[in-house]
Amino acid sequence: MSDRVAGTELPTEIDVSVPHEARVYDYWLGGRDNYPADRALGDTIATHVPTIKTMARANRAFLGRAVRYLVAEAGITRFLDIGTGIPTAGNTHEVAQALDPAARVVYVDKDPIVLAHARALMSGAPSGRTDFLYADLHDPRSILDHPALAATLGGTEPIAIMLVAIMMYFRDTHRPGEIIATLLDAAPPGSHLVITHPTADFDAKAMAGVAAAAESSGIPFVPRSRAETTALFTGTTLVEPGVVPVVAWRPEAPAGPTATLAEDSAWYWAGVGRKD
Repeated sequence: MSDRVAGTELPTEIDVSVPHEARVYDYWLGGRDNYPADRALGDTIATHVPTIKTMARANRAFLGRAVRYLVAEAGITRFLDIGTGIPTAGNTHEVAQALDPAARVVYVDKDPIVLAHARALMSGAPSGRTDFLYADLHDPRSILDHPALAATLGGTEPIAIMLVAIMMYFRDTHRPGEIIATLLDAAPPGSHLVITHPTADFDAKAMAGVAAAAESSGIPFVPRSRAETTALFTGTTLVEPGVVPVVAWRPEAPAGPTATLAEDSAWYWAGVGRKD
């Protein structure tokens, strides 16, 4: 398991008095690896979007469907999961290796607490492999140039780049499109890009409240429209049904508590694109 990236030491102290997006998401999913500051922000956001926990679960359910599609239909067995967050049920490697035990996954996150729990991620299928990189997507080269990435996913086989509920933390000034283009340029032909992104398209007022709450806690939060989310797939051909509400992307019914949700009940756009 890697604990260094591009010569940068892993922080030895974690400030739990400041909310972190991965821990807030863990709270919404019913996890235990969160702190009062994270729960306070999560509850504040819930005052604007009372169904936020259901939305988080719908986003998580999409991840499972996308990975199953990629392995079973697209033949992808290599995954680069960026902004993975704190381990919970249905991690990418668990879903992928249930279908192909030889599947390999590299997780990337910038939260030291996620790294502290990374050993849970390492317990994949014996014939597969998982690894964790402590890195920041703002510097995509720190991910692409890390030796552990080549060791785990190296070769000419296509990969899946998973950007599930992560790009909203990038302002336009961060050039999110260029960051994604850098990742895609390094990926072999036939690779796939997976994105979910919160949007104000369904309720602009409520999402403005969410953004204000996050920003006041020091967390950038940029909802994007369907057109803006679709633009992030530049350089790929969208897989049917294209960029759609997260609940509507290849639903599996019956598939648990999110199977009967209305399309407008979870305010994320979701899509999968293929690099030709």
